[in-house]
Amino acid sequence: MTATPTIESPESLGTTAARAVAWNYVSFASGKVLVLVTMAVLARLLTPADFGVVGYTTLVIAYLGVLMDLGFGAALIQRRHHVAEAAETVYAVNLILGAVLTTVTALGAPLVADFFREPLVTPLLRVLSFTFVLEALGSVSLVLLKRDLAFRRKLIPDVGRSVVKGAVSIGAALAGFGVWALVWGQLAGVMASVALAWWVVDHRPRPRIHRGELRSLSRFGAPLIVTDIQYAIWANLDYVVVGRLLGDAALGVYTLAYRLPELLVQSVWRVLANAIFPVFSTIQDRADLLRRGYLATIRYTQTVVVPLCIGLFLTAEQSVAALFGDQWTEAVPVLKVMAVFSLIGSIGVNAGDVYKALGRTGVLARLAALELIALVPALLVGARFGLVGVAWAHAVVAAVDTTIRLAVANRMVDTTFGDVWRQVVPSLAAGAWMAVAVVPVLWMTGGVTPFVSLLAATAAGSAAYALALWRIDPVVIRRILGFVGLRRARVEP
Repeated sequence: MTATPTIESPESLGTTAARAVAWNYVSFASGKVLVLVTMAVLARLLTPADFGVVGYTTLVIAYLGVLMDLGFGAALIQRRHHVAEAAETVYAVNLILGAVLTTVTALGAPLVADFFREPLVTPLLRVLSFTFVLEALGSVSLVLLKRDLAFRRKLIPDVGRSVVKGAVSIGAALAGFGVWALVWGQLAGVMASVALAWWVVDHRPRPRIHRGELRSLSRFGAPLIVTDIQYAIWANLDYVVVGRLLGDAALGVYTLAYRLPELLVQSVWRVLANAIFPVFSTIQDRADLLRRGYLATIRYTQTVVVPLCIGLFLTAEQSVAALFGDQWTEAVPVLKVMAVFSLIGSIGVNAGDVYKALGRTGVLARLAALELIALVPALLVGARFGLVGVAWAHAVVAAVDTTIRLAVANRMVDTTFGDVWRQVVPSLAAGAWMAVAVVPVLWMTGGVTPFVSLLAATAAGSAAYALALWRIDPVVIRRILGFVGLRRARVEP
């Protein structure tokens, strides 16, 4: 196990955080590009109903998957003492839970098939249930890489997973396996990730439960179980509503519409959390550094998220046609709304990392429960207006939830909504100039192929955004390009 980097100054905070985010983003970007290519190919080989049927099974895996960790992974990252004993305990617990969840899923598969009125779900889900056991074998190795900020080494299992998953899925689809191609690809990707995680980690803990560590880990992780359950329900409840009320074909369309903002925008949230939470944990007793880090992450997140969301909104029609084909045109209006939802939700995404770094996981759990209480009726009402109504329900709830999360984080680190707004304004202003450049390009290229139109709009929008941001907020550009520390320029204007 390598030593976690020590952060003693604003300069080292900026450098450590930038490098952690950069390597994590390289891992994310590489993997997601491969996933996007895989989806583009499979969308032409499989039908919306195929994606919908597999969507039923992945819903169950996602819901039960939150019980795999019990919040122990985050507790291990936050832990500053007895790390080896804690890692052994987490490993043992994960193996036990993996075996239990695999058994429960296999036995309960017929009930899921009855709920969605799709008999094929039973064999598909029974095969996918082995995901739990396989994930447990490599989970602690991946957590230790994140704890030690070793994101450069974590790149190997992350990208390897995407490569193997894509290759097996496409190969199986070409061989005529149909919906099973998605299942075999998923299992192959998990196995590749475990094997590569074992290869890059110097030391793998033994599965051994230390009672004292188990109690300590449980105290930290228990509130996070509520949060993880809430997140799993939040992230998949719309799929349940669409699949149950609108059918498997509608679920396939919704899944693909959600895929682009999930791959390009929402995964940025996860990249940020994976890198920033360990950094925030190392400075949990340094109030000034934590405050600077909190505001800086908002600022840099919006630098990436704003152009992606605006671009997806403006080029939704061209993106769907170019990447997935004409059979997916119903996904266009849903994609537009999901771009709005992603932008709103991104602003307060790192507030939860502040709560966890300060050991206030109970606050995170309570806020998660409140969000879920609001989301359930919103989705049910939205489903009455079709897929677009479901997407708008997500956006409205996200606006309320983001406001509350920011308010709580502001109190913890002594910031204001004004401080947060000043971090967002530069990216929004540059995004407005980006829209001014993209709209006429789309109009002029209306008669060409969607791919050419998308390429032209992307080029024009990227150039306009970069130039505008350089004039509006050159400090951000210089920091991103140079990986410099926080003293090179003030975080707050």
